Amino acid sequence: MGQLEDMALLVRIVDAGGIGKAAEQLNMAKSAVSKRLKELEARLGTQLLSRTTRKSALTEAGSLYYHRAISIIDEVSELNAQTHDVKTSLSGTLKITMPLSFGLLHLTPVLEEFSTLHPKLNLHIDFVDRQIDLLAEGYELAIRIAELKDSSLQAKRLTPIHHSLCASPEFVQKHGSIENLSALANLDYLQYGNIGQGSVAEGKVSLVDEHGKTHTIQLNTIMKANNGDFLKAMAIKGKGVCYMPNFICHQAIADGQLVTLMNNYKLPKFYAYAVYPQTRFLSERCRALIDFIAQRFGDKPYWDNF
Repeated sequence: MGQLEDMALLVRIVDAGGIGKAAEQLNMAKSAVSKRLKELEARLGTQLLSRTTRKSALTEAGSLYYHRAISIIDEVSELNAQTHDVKTSLSGTLKITMPLSFGLLHLTPVLEEFSTLHPKLNLHIDFVDRQIDLLAEGYELAIRIAELKDSSLQAKRLTPIHHSLCASPEFVQKHGSIENLSALANLDYLQYGNIGQGSVAEGKVSLVDEHGKTHTIQLNTIMKANNGDFLKAMAIKGKGVCYMPNFICHQAIADGQLVTLMNNYKLPKFYAYAVYPQTRFLSERCRALIDFIAQRFGDKPYWDNF
């Protein structure tokens, strides 16, 4: 193996959190990774990682080598990208993670089109709603719908994510018009379980009136789930009020299975982001996919048209 490959190996070990994790990500035997690391240390004449039975940590020399290796690898990657005809020959493997419902409902056709344009590119996709440590688990890119708080990540805004308060026509008929704050208060509420803060904290929904004043209303949470498609189905059955992204409920609203509530108020707006480690050069395949998704959805995504 060349010196650049050895640099990449050390970076992978550190980012993954150990030799075992790095071996899994590289699809190599742990012993082979350990042997290559020892050979690198022998060639450099210094120890790069101090290893115990439970964990490993960079030595002072290892820290210097690691950070310089990142810089060199990124410069080589950028040079390759600048001299390569990326428009017609994207290749390699792009490992990405994205939310389950958003990915299946809206990113599936985008990814199918992108893969058709770049048949030499391998996509490894993990549909999961939890936030993944990109470096530790070997991901190059994540699609996230959330307020971004991790300062170790870079982000590019892809498209706005509007939400709706909605319920079935039968539920509205049972409870009467739900267009003012007093009518909304204490109604049965179907809550997305992973959202535990901000505008949709436990049983609470925040709305902004025409004067810009925010009102927080307490509802009666009778059901909680970590999947929006399930909650949409429950709302259609008349179980309660649901606060959900339009990309999940737009068709049910268009078909009359759900109706929007509190239409004189505004709900907080979120965004879908592409996020990636800020310590890494953004590969051309990664950059191309980000631009492709952003172009397909735009500032007025189709799921807001109902």
